[in-house]
Amino acid sequence: MNVHTQRHLVAGPAGALECGVDAPAGAPRGVAVLCHPHPLHGGTMDNKVVQTLARALLQVGWRTVRFNFRGIGASQGGWDGGRGEVDDALAVVAAHRDATMPLVLGGFSFGGYVASQAAARLDPPAQRLLLVAPATGNFDVAAVPEDTLVIHGEADDVVPLAATLDWARPQSLPVVVVPGVGHFFHGRLPLLKSIVVRALAA
Repeated sequence: MNVHTQRHLVAGPAGALECGVDAPAGAPRGVAVLCHPHPLHGGTMDNKVVQTLARALLQVGWRTVRFNFRGIGASQGGWDGGRGEVDDALAVVAAHRDATMPLVLGGFSFGGYVASQAAARLDPPAQRLLLVAPATGNFDVAAVPEDTLVIHGEADDVVPLAATLDWARPQSLPVVVVPGVGHFFHGRLPLLKSIVVRALAA
């Protein structure tokens, strides 16, 4: 993400997992673990949306951890249909937090599905979930806490907004809709960052 990003490997269920960690200037509020888009469609921890989320969280004081799912970059293993990738996320969380440390768990697209499923298995739970264009049309995105921040582009051509609204409606879960924006937030990444900063600055 920047020259200060520390890259290292942590143990995962299918082998080593590659992580990139960025620390704020002062004492961190906690740790934020971010999950990237679909590994079979070019998703990596260096995806621009994931990097934007990391920058936003770093700005408001969180130590951010991005990582590559199994089989991507320097991470070992291979695609597991979404099941093992949830285990990967849990392994990264376990490696970077202790039981008393506040946690933000986030993800973009397929990573939003992974974050939702990982959050359902965490004890203690994450302090906050952050899902951007979660893959509600293709994967079983779990129900999430009522304070989850969900952001979706109105013109998303990969995950239709209607699919995310159908998922959110039974939960009475608000969704932040960004008008005219597609799946990858082209030209609107500063706006995405601003939304996240405003929501998580408190």
